[in-house]
Amino acid sequence: MEKRTRLKLISEMPILKAFADNWENVVQFQAKADDLLICTYPKSGTTWMSEIVDLIRNGGETEKSQNKAIFDRVPFLECVGSTMPSGTELLDKLDFRRVIKTHLPISILPETFLEKNCKVIYVARNPKDVAVSYYHFYRMSYRHPEPGTWDEFLNSFMEGKVSFGSWSSHVKGWWKMRQQRDILYLFYEDMQEDPRREIKKVMKFLGKDLSDEVLEKIHQNSSFQAMKNNPMSNFSTYPYMDQSVSPFMRKGICGDWKNQFTVCQNEKFDEYYRREMSDTDLSFRM
Repeated sequence: MEKRTRLKLISEMPILKAFADNWENVVQFQAKADDLLICTYPKSGTTWMSEIVDLIRNGGETEKSQNKAIFDRVPFLECVGSTMPSGTELLDKLDFRRVIKTHLPISILPETFLEKNCKVIYVARNPKDVAVSYYHFYRMSYRHPEPGTWDEFLNSFMEGKVSFGSWSSHVKGWWKMRQQRDILYLFYEDMQEDPRREIKKVMKFLGKDLSDEVLEKIHQNSSFQAMKNNPMSNFSTYPYMDQSVSPFMRKGICGDWKNQFTVCQNEKFDEYYRREMSDTDLSFRM
């Protein structure tokens, strides 16, 4: 098991030390015009959207999704580890139809994606559920620093002192960018409410006209339970995680924050949310 390390700063954004040490390869990465970028703040539905996109691109066929891990099918751009190829190495081996995962805010996204005008799917999730999910992820993902107590972690989250920095800057930056670029901006809560409706939006964005039968197949195979039971989706084959501490696919629901927040923490967080979101028309359902 690797030792837990501190975060390092890249352009004032905290990030895992290994990712920071590999930053030059991320900066020098060359996008292609047909690349599709799936972007989120951590714990906002990245793996879920990756599975949906992969199934859509394969016409609902599950052969790949049940035989190849999601982190190989949709490489994580800024990821690097001592026991596996980096995200940029995996992507450089793919010639076309690359689907790329990233957690980078728009402010430090490599320019190459904008120059090539790549399509982007952005998924945003309400910050209370993000904070809870991220806390449990920190606990089990031992490449991250120790999270401390839940109260300590929540304060770090509100201060933007967790990996990938400020949640509010992230969601607002991409929300603003959607007016200028080919970006499909979706919400985790909407995906929970009506998965088929949101999958149809992704299909349309990708220029795919698939039958209702295929749509239902995609819906079934990208459900939380199906992905939790699929070792190619649930990160059980991925190093650097101790899923006995907390499963990677933990609950996948909306409103779990009510089981974690105290009344005092909730009041403090509501103040943070009002302050941070006062300059935008972007809003979230908690």
